[in-house]
Amino acid sequence: MAKPVPKLTLNQAREIPLDRLELSQSNVRRVKAGVSIDTLAADIARRGLLQSLGVRPMLDGAGQETGRYEVPFGGRRYRALELLVKQNRLAKDVPIPCMIRPAGGDILAEEDSYAENAFRENLHPLDEFRAMQAMVEKGNGAEAIAAHFHTTPAVVRQRLKLATVSPRLLDLYGEDEMSLDVLMAFTVSDDHDRQCAVWDQLEHSFNKSPSYIRQRLTENSVRAADKRARFVGIEAYLAAGGGIVRDLFEADAGGWLTDPALLDRLVDEKLTAEGERIAGEGWKWVVTAIDLPWSATSGLRRLASEEVAMTEEDDKALAALEAEADDLNERWAEERDVPEEVHDRLDAIEIQIGAISDRPLLFDPTEVPIGGAFVSIDHNGTTSVERGFVRPEDEPAADAGELESSGADGEANAATGAAGGGGSSEPVAANAAPPSGEEDEGEVLKPLSDRLVSDLTAWRTLALQNAIAGDPALAFLSVLHAFVLDCFFRLSEDSCVQVSSNAVYFSNEPPKLRDCAPGQAIAERAAMWRDRLPKLDKEVWDFLLGLDPDDQSQLFAHCASVAVNAQAEIVPKYDNGRISKRKVERRIAHSHVLARAVGLDVVQAGWKPTAAGYFGAVTKPRILADVAEAKGENFAQMIDHLKKADMAREAERLLEECDWLPEPLRTPVVDGETGSPAAEAEPAGAVEAHLPPYLDDDDDRLAVAAE
Repeated sequence: MAKPVPKLTLNQAREIPLDRLELSQSNVRRVKAGVSIDTLAADIARRGLLQSLGVRPMLDGAGQETGRYEVPFGGRRYRALELLVKQNRLAKDVPIPCMIRPAGGDILAEEDSYAENAFRENLHPLDEFRAMQAMVEKGNGAEAIAAHFHTTPAVVRQRLKLATVSPRLLDLYGEDEMSLDVLMAFTVSDDHDRQCAVWDQLEHSFNKSPSYIRQRLTENSVRAADKRARFVGIEAYLAAGGGIVRDLFEADAGGWLTDPALLDRLVDEKLTAEGERIAGEGWKWVVTAIDLPWSATSGLRRLASEEVAMTEEDDKALAALEAEADDLNERWAEERDVPEEVHDRLDAIEIQIGAISDRPLLFDPTEVPIGGAFVSIDHNGTTSVERGFVRPEDEPAADAGELESSGADGEANAATGAAGGGGSSEPVAANAAPPSGEEDEGEVLKPLSDRLVSDLTAWRTLALQNAIAGDPALAFLSVLHAFVLDCFFRLSEDSCVQVSSNAVYFSNEPPKLRDCAPGQAIAERAAMWRDRLPKLDKEVWDFLLGLDPDDQSQLFAHCASVAVNAQAEIVPKYDNGRISKRKVERRIAHSHVLARAVGLDVVQAGWKPTAAGYFGAVTKPRILADVAEAKGENFAQMIDHLKKADMAREAERLLEECDWLPEPLRTPVVDGETGSPAAEAEPAGAVEAHLPPYLDDDDDRLAVAAE
């Protein structure tokens, strides 16, 4: 008959007064890690001791028990209990539940201490998420849970958000078939079906990156940082029944709005209301649009206006806002994690400062009924109102007196043309009317005939041209004056210099051109000069004389720059007389010369290859060729199986950090140069195109010209 297997005998459990316990030197935990002693003490005070201490009897020299016990494992709990005694929150002889191990057993005290820590397994994160969710379902709030477990409410909300992901995806995570980073990406959507659909699409794909998953889950949403969302306001959108999702694990700039149709309706309603408000000022027309095209003001005359001066209250409010912004910037300058509320407040201060600094304009009340205004949304979500533009068909007709004065004599002048200069030193009046006899001494002198005046001023014109040719500084100023009138005072006729700076307006204009970085810089520079220039065109000459040479050069550069046209316009099938293939080719060739001279870097200027701006407009073979050129053939092979829309989005992600440019944006390398067009373009300082010497001289020539 087989002997029965002996049953195990577990350690005795009994309560021992705390003052009869002391920490054993056999406890292997020496390095502080995890929850601090004071935190553990606070938890014991709240819920009691959840685990007993492991103790061994202490022996005297004769090997007899002394009635005291050492604690080889459970040392942190013992120190926490000691702390509670020091805080007078626990009696020093309170009974403590202990597991008693024999003093002279075969197993060392150090082994017991090590085993207690080595065989302990932390909760799986999924169990942690579900545990917190269960506590919330039973009435505990995120703040209470955070306080109980000595963490932050934000961390608790993150765990709770992870627990709301589709159960199917949670199970995959629990089975280690999905990483925590990937699981976090799925929290940007609350739609379980959508989450599973995206996972199924990516299951056999090489790309399961969290950023790509977030992109797929939010592709039909609108970012809260979008200017339309900022224009309407998140509060108004939510009040109208809209939904929003947040990413609790990465900076999301406010999240995503899940109802684009509702947002568009709210934008249209608010823009229409703004347009009606502006129309109430008396303008003949008001155009409203989310984005105004670059050429919106082409061919329109800008009305003269006066800026409303700031009041004392405005000055005080502006100073207070600037002081608050400086204080916030100084307080948070060295912090890595700046609260979102601080960013929001700084943005609000910037908008308030702009509203105060952007002074209202006063127009001539008699001109308002023929003018109009544009109402759009600025890049920061504020309302942009541009008032005071007159369409050509609304220009007032010339009065009767002007028509009579330009009648017969004007026709005669047009028919005969301007007289030639010849070589004579006397004015030529070839067709002047012959004298018909002596005039009566008492008769009033008649004015000179138009023909004679024309002949005389033709001679004077040549004399003026010759004089200006000898004064380069004045010649520069004359051209600058004409440029300024052309750029800032449409239809002005206050210059006799027949040169012009024709601002470029694009054919087939791409969307949101005004919002690109170079477009914003040009608009800001134009606004700066418009504020500095006088309101009347007849006052421009004296203003230019008062500028220092550097300001004159900067203004000249601005006026010249807006006339640069490097667009490869679409050549019509039939010659329209305005544009031809040869003209476009010569224009583009010269644009490369300018680009090399100025060291143009399109990447540095802010252009990036995006799905919306580039890849969505080319074919799949072109996308693959571009990716292969920029990153290598292996990257192109990674996306060659995708559909067009997915391929465009993935190409944008792959080339996000590349300095790659499509062919039309590159500056060709000339003979003798090497490297990429952007990297090898000549810097501006390397080109022999310095400013004229007279712009660097502090001489008196312009002062003399003013006299």
